[in-house]
Amino acid sequence: MKLFHLATQSILVACFSVSSVVAQVLLKDVKDAPKAGTVLQKNTKALNFLVMGDWGRNGANHQKQVADQMGKTAAEIKAQFIIATGDNFYPSGVISEFDPLFRYSFEDIYTAFSLQWDWYLVLGNHDYISKPDAQVAYSKISRRWKMPARYFSKKFYINKDTTQQVLIAFIDTNPLIPEFYSNSEYGPNVKTQDSTQQKQWLQQVLSDASPNIKWKIVVGHHPMYTGGSRTDGYDTKAIRNSLQPMFDKYGVDMYLTGHEHSLQHLVTQGKMQHFISGAASEKTDVHLISESKMVASEYGFMTFTITNKKVLVQTIDEAGRIIYTTEINK
Repeated sequence: MKLFHLATQSILVACFSVSSVVAQVLLKDVKDAPKAGTVLQKNTKALNFLVMGDWGRNGANHQKQVADQMGKTAAEIKAQFIIATGDNFYPSGVISEFDPLFRYSFEDIYTAFSLQWDWYLVLGNHDYISKPDAQVAYSKISRRWKMPARYFSKKFYINKDTTQQVLIAFIDTNPLIPEFYSNSEYGPNVKTQDSTQQKQWLQQVLSDASPNIKWKIVVGHHPMYTGGSRTDGYDTKAIRNSLQPMFDKYGVDMYLTGHEHSLQHLVTQGKMQHFISGAASEKTDVHLISESKMVASEYGFMTFTITNKKVLVQTIDEAGRIIYTTEINK
């Protein structure tokens, strides 16, 4: 693990510089900067998984480099599965479950043995341009591709203990954005969806009051808050207006998204944690907003290590550098 040279640009902004590479990592509090010599934390008795997004570019634009690092990291933490936050195939999704992009952007890129476990995926807006249901259908072809429907949920056990559960709802945010219905690219596929039905389903899933559920997580493509280019975007506002009241009501602990090609951690007033991991093959500019704890314009992904009382999130760039770590405690 290489050491960082920390240059504080202001009280709220930090840039990490390694040789000629500059990773733009902006922190609300520079005390959250990783210490020199920071190494990957591991807990084999926890629920461990990776989160990545906005990735399918036939290996181009650092996709292959991020994939290689994902393989190394997954092996180290003993990741049990991978979550992909949407925009799985650029530029226009796939046309059938036999589309060659499944091979060129997925099967031939994420080849490490440690990445051969289950992948749970949601649809992004680019996936809506062609045939979204082709990705659902691919679940019957690929052993590791898990998208049984456009939205679904699953309970995961912590250390194989059925009384220690993490409930994760995987949702389709595209039909929740009113502007998409008149969009020439997304409209045809969005119009076939019943957004009210999905929200009723999601409410039923999140209202599960079982004492065995220790954490509630929702995965979607579009964020509610972002320190990227879509801070005031119509899509960001639409998702916030549509979902935040429900998430607050049912005590959602974390909302994991992509869409913004960056790595971000934000916290809202209700203490819900928002993580954006959409930099698996492109990075774009970031800035701090009032909800930000960390925003990074850097290729990479996140790891989640969950026990019944704590969630450890580590943000890792394509070179394996840990650029940010945070803990959430109950």
